[in-house]
Amino acid sequence: MSQKLAGKSFVLVALLAILSLPTMAQTPFAPPPVVPYGLSISIDSAKNAAAAVAEARKNNWKDAIAIVDTGGYLVYFEKMQDTQTGSVALAIEKANTAALFRRPTKVFEDGVARGGEGLRLLRLTGAIPIDGGIPIIADGKLIGAIGVSGGTGAQDGQVAKAGADAVK
Repeated sequence: MSQKLAGKSFVLVALLAILSLPTMAQTPFAPPPVVPYGLSISIDSAKNAAAAVAEARKNNWKDAIAIVDTGGYLVYFEKMQDTQTGSVALAIEKANTAALFRRPTKVFEDGVARGGEGLRLLRLTGAIPIDGGIPIIADGKLIGAIGVSGGTGAQDGQVAKAGADAVK
């Protein structure tokens, strides 16, 4: 009797799970914000974004910091002492993603975390779904992006925000 009841309970739970899937569906990935591209960031402005280094040092984090232009090409790079070597390429990739898709890489991270349609982002060429890449906006236009790697995603995002804010 208990096996029969357990079998019916399993079927009931499975049926409820299947029927509730449409209500659990996530909203689709949002289109890029309407932020026009401006003139690419200058080397002097890119060096201002190195204020990210001060944020990292303040928190005793070891980061690699990359600044790219509107096309995702490297303009400025700094690797703090004792930063893991793997963070070099990741910082550049995060900056590249933020510039080319005109949005923070955290948006991709959140999309993947939601599952469902968000999992398609894992196959989006050139988009890294890890916090730490932020577009640099000046006068309402995207002039480049910053990418940071070396800590947790949240730490990288905090350092990148400090760098992006220093350029504005």
